[in-house]
Amino acid sequence: MQAMDDETRDVEAYIGIGSNLQIPMNQVSQAIEELAEIPKSRLLSCSSLYRSAPMGPTDQPDYMNAVVGLRTRIDPLELLETLLSIEVIHQRVRTGARWGPRTLDLDLLLYGDKQINHRKLKVPHPGLPERAFVLYPLQEICPELSIPGYGLLSDLIARCPRGELIRL
Repeated sequence: MQAMDDETRDVEAYIGIGSNLQIPMNQVSQAIEELAEIPKSRLLSCSSLYRSAPMGPTDQPDYMNAVVGLRTRIDPLELLETLLSIEVIHQRVRTGARWGPRTLDLDLLLYGDKQINHRKLKVPHPGLPERAFVLYPLQEICPELSIPGYGLLSDLIARCPRGELIRL
């Protein structure tokens, strides 16, 4: 994994945050603070917190979600590794049911205008177009956004009902 050199331009990246264990509001708030401390990066924006029903198994607590925008010089794979290390700090366990409960989930949703299809990373995040808990917070912080390979965020929102998503 090779980092971008200092001559490379800054890239806007968007990160989805979710938690439904161990005081989820605190998990999300602390994660936002940690994201703001990533080297060669600057926190640009942060959505409100949203509460959403769990995706997958329904016998788990609701999630707290948010999206943040970062300006970064870190390459996408290094940024992914940084996100995974923050999850570990929050005692994220990657065993058990898919879409099961978790202390913290950080997803690299977008990395500039890049489309990445790497064995470790897919960008835009593959679930982005149908996940209200990502689209609505993303719209809050960047309403004019165009999603590489999908088009305007506003068009995705028009096709994705808000459902039980609640802005807090």
